[in-house]
Order: sequence, then structure tokens, then C-alpha cells
Amino acid sequence: MSLNFESVDDNLPSLILLSEYGGIWDVYFETVYSVFETDFVHSKPKFGTYRVNLKHHPSYDGKSATFWHMISEGNIESERVPDIRRCERIGWVKYFMEKFNGDKPDRNSKLLWWIEIRHGRGGREERIHLTNSNYDYIVVIANRKQYVLPWTAFYVEYEHQRRKYKKKFQEYWKNNSL
Repeated sequence: MSLNFESVDDNLPSLILLSEYGGIWDVYFETVYSVFETDFVHSKPKFGTYRVNLKHHPSYDGKSATFWHMISEGNIESERVPDIRRCERIGWVKYFMEKFNGDKPDRNSKLLWWIEIRHGRGGREERIHLTNSNYDYIVVIANRKQYVLPWTAFYVEYEHQRRKYKKKFQEYWKNNSL
């Protein structure tokens, strides 16, 4: 498995490692939340011309649904489990969002993106996917027209999954242009 943490550029925030907190989960978790709070609650990242909001409900332990989606995995909201790789990279979400400029990526681009359409109870929604050139970390942004919601962010562990996301990126740009 190839891990190139500087694939967006050399200024990518450092990983937040549990080992740096003596393996003490509660202290580590509060540090991870503090980074999220600094990046999304006390200040707002830029995402092109869009205002960035957070999904607050359902909240767990006084923390927004956006936070939980960024640091945990699982299909059932109330049963999501923290994922250490997501926690380690919580500082990357704002960084990826602020690197996005809406330009069509080319072969020299370090930040890649594509749009997927989701259909649900609320109708049709654009989900903008941001990734690095290794396709090993993905940030998903829900476009609500007047604002955007950082929806989730996750580490892509396996090479076959990375190939799947690369294919989605290539298919999108084969069929779309700016």
C-alpha cells in the first residue's frame, strides 16, 4: 500500500496520531474535535463562492452530525463507529475544501474533483467529491445551491477502491466539461 500524504502539496496538515496522546482515546478524541471546531465552528472555510454550513442534527454527545460523519463509519446513524484513519485526517477536510477552485483538473492537478448526483427524499442533490492524485482520501461536499455542507470525508485504504474512485473521476470528465 502506497501512502503519499503530501500528494496535494507540501502544506498538507499533519496527521493527528493516537500514539502522540499516549494511546488515551478520550484525550485524543477531544483533540480531534478541537481541530474540527477550529476549522468549522469558530471559523468557516471557503468553498468557492459558497457559504459553508454544518449538518447539526442528529447530534451525538453535543457534536454535530457533520463531525460524526467525518470521523466515523457505518450505515446506521446511531451505530456509527469512530475510524482512526478518519480521525487522523480531520485537519485535511478544510484544507481540501480551500484548495478547490472549480477549475477542470488536468494531469498536473494535485486536487481532483468530480460530481455525483444523489436522489433521495429531498430530491436531486449534487455531491462534489474532492481527492488527491492518489485517490486515497476523499472529501464529499453536498451542494445545497445557496450553501454547501461538508458531508463526509474518508481514507481509501485498498487499491481496488482507489481504482474505483479514479474511474468515477475519469468517467465524469469524459462526459462533462466546464
